[in-house]
Amino acid sequence: MLFIISASRLCKHSACLSRIITSAYTARPATKESPLKEDPLISISPNLKFPIKSLNPSIFIPPDAVLSRQFDKEYVEVSKKAKQKLPEAEWRAVELDVSKLHKHCLMLSKIRLTSLVVITTMGGYALAPGVFDPTTFIMCSLGTGLVSATANSINQFFEVPFDSQMSRTKNRVLVRGHLTPGQAIIFAGLSGAAGLSLLYFQVNGLTAALGAVNLILYTLVYTPMKRYSILNTWVGSVVGAIPPLMGWAGCVGDILSPGAWIMSGMLYAWQFPHFNALSWNLRADYSRAGYRMMAVTNPSLCRRTALRYTAALAGLSYLAPVLDVTNWWFAAFSTPLNAYFLYLAWKFHQHSDSASSRKLFRFSLVHLPALMLLLLLSKKNWHSKKTPNSDNEKNSQILGTLSGVLA
Repeated sequence: MLFIISASRLCKHSACLSRIITSAYTARPATKESPLKEDPLISISPNLKFPIKSLNPSIFIPPDAVLSRQFDKEYVEVSKKAKQKLPEAEWRAVELDVSKLHKHCLMLSKIRLTSLVVITTMGGYALAPGVFDPTTFIMCSLGTGLVSATANSINQFFEVPFDSQMSRTKNRVLVRGHLTPGQAIIFAGLSGAAGLSLLYFQVNGLTAALGAVNLILYTLVYTPMKRYSILNTWVGSVVGAIPPLMGWAGCVGDILSPGAWIMSGMLYAWQFPHFNALSWNLRADYSRAGYRMMAVTNPSLCRRTALRYTAALAGLSYLAPVLDVTNWWFAAFSTPLNAYFLYLAWKFHQHSDSASSRKLFRFSLVHLPALMLLLLLSKKNWHSKKTPNSDNEKNSQILGTLSGVLA
C-alpha cells in the first residue's frame, strides 16, 4: 500500500518536472528578420555619405593610398568652411598699417580727452587780462595738446594688461595690437619733446614748466596710484585743473593773480561729479581690472564727494565777480545752470542708481562748455592794463634815442 502511494506521488512530480524541463530547454521558433529600409552608408560629413556597396575596400588600406587619393570636391569645400570657423590665434605678429597710422595715433593720444584739455587751455588764455597774441595763443594750444597726447600714450602703455579686462577700454590700439608698445613710446617721445619745446621757446618757461609737471603727475603719480589708493581721483583732478593755468601763464606770464585760479578751481571741482557719475556704472569693470576707485571701495564717499564739489563749483561762480575776473552777470546767468547740476548731484546722492548717475554724467558734458562760455562772455578786462600814454612814451623814447645818435 505504501509502495503504491509513493509511486503515485513520484509520478505526479515527474510529470511536473518533465513539463518544466520541456518549457525551459525547448528551442524558440526562429523569428523572420525584416529587410533593411535603406542600404548601409558610411558618413564622412553631414553632407557627404557613401553607400557601402559602392566603396572599394582598397581605398581604406594602405594609408599612403588614402592620402594620395583625390578627395571629393564637396568634402574639400566642407574642410575649407571648417577651417574658416576656427578661432583666431591668440598670438600674432603686429603689422603696422601705414594707411591707418594717423587714426591709430589719434586713438593713442585719446583725442577727445586731449581736445578737452586744449579747449580749457584756450579758455584760460582768453580769460587772462593780457593782450591777445594769435601766434602765442596757437603755440600754447598746440604745445599743450602735444603734451597731453604724450601723457595719454604713456598711460595706455602702462595699462595694457588692465585695459584688456575692461569693456570700456578693451578696444584701445595697444590692446588690439594695432600698434606695438615700442611704437607707442616713440610717438610719446616725439610728441612730448615737440610739445615742451613749443611751450618753452614759443610761449614762456612757466607754461613749459607747468606742462612738464602735469606730464609727470599724470604718468608717474596718477596712473600707478589708480591701483593702490582712491586718492588717485584727487590727483587726477589736479591734473585736469592745470591746463587753464597754462593758458593764463601763456598770456600774462604769471599765475600769482587770484583770478588765474578761478577757472582752474572750477575744473578741479567739476571733475568729481563728472568722474564719480561715470565710474558708478563701471564698477564691475574697475573691480575686475583691480582699480581702486571710490565707486568700488567706498560708494557712500563717492556720492558725498560728487555732491560736495558740485556745491563748491556753484560757490566759485559767485567768487569770480568778487575777484574782478567777470562781471556780476556771470553769477546771475550761471545760477540756474549750477542749480540744476546741484539738483542732479543730490538725486545721485539720494538714489544711487544707474539712471541718476547717467543723468549727472551726461549733464556734466553740457555744463562745462556752457559755464566756460558764460565765463568768457562775462569777462571784465578784455585789454591789457597798460596806461593810455604808453604808446606815446615809447615814441618819445625812440625819438630821444635818434636825436642822441644824430647829435
